[in-house]
Amino acid sequence: MGSKCHAVQVMRDLMPSIKSSNERIDLSNDFGCHLDPDIFKNAIHREPNWRPLFGQVDAAQGHLQKQDVRRDDLFLFFGSFRKTRNDDGKLAYDPHEKEMHVIFGYLQIGDIIKVDQKFDVPEWMSYHPHANNARKSNETNTIYVARDHLSWSESLPGAGRFIFSDRLVLTKRGYSKSKWALPDCFKEAKISYHKKPWKDGYFKSAGRGQEFVIMDNNGVEEWARNKIEESQIDR
Repeated sequence: MGSKCHAVQVMRDLMPSIKSSNERIDLSNDFGCHLDPDIFKNAIHREPNWRPLFGQVDAAQGHLQKQDVRRDDLFLFFGSFRKTRNDDGKLAYDPHEKEMHVIFGYLQIGDIIKVDQKFDVPEWMSYHPHANNARKSNETNTIYVARDHLSWSESLPGAGRFIFSDRLVLTKRGYSKSKWALPDCFKEAKISYHKKPWKDGYFKSAGRGQEFVIMDNNGVEEWARNKIEESQIDR
C-alpha cells in the first residue's frame, strides 16, 4: 500500500497543473498504479533479491511468443513524452514543443516465467501486477525477468531507466511523434507490424500493438547496444 500511495501523491502534485485530454482525474488512495515495466530500483521499496520485471498478457504476450522472443533478447522501451516548463511556479506543457517518442529504458531477458496458479511467486516478486491472483488465472500471463548484467557488458545492469538526452529521441525533428529518424540498417530489418514503413525521409511507426519485434539484424543490434552504452542510466 505504501508504494501505491507514494505514486498517487506524486500524481496529485502534478495533476493540478497538467491536464490529460482536457480532463482532470481525481486521485485517491484507492487509485491503483501499474508499475510495468518495473526497471528502476529506487521507484519503491524493494525486498531483498529484487530484479527488474516486465509483465505481458493476452494479445501482447501472444505476439511475443509468436515472434519467438527468448532469453537474452533485448527490450527497448519507448513512450510518448512532451517537454514541460515552470509557469509561475506550476508545471505546464511547453506550447512550443511537440509530443515525441523517446526511448526511456531497456531490459535484457534473463528468465521468462509463466505465472499461473501453479507458480509459487517469490516474496520479492509478489508486489508486481502480473503476479496477483487475478492475472494468474490467465494462461497467457507471463513475466520477463532481467539478467543481472548485460550479456556483452558485465559493467552494465541487465535493465535500467535512462536519463533523458536527445540521442534517445526517436521522432524526427519537426515531424509528428510517430515519424522516426532511424539509421539505414533498419531498412533491411524485418519488423513485426511494419510491412512498408519507410516513407520520404522517415520511418512511420505503426499505431497498433504494444511492441514491435525486430528479427536478427547485426546492424540494429549494434545500434541498440550503442544506445545503451552511450546513454546515462539512472541508478
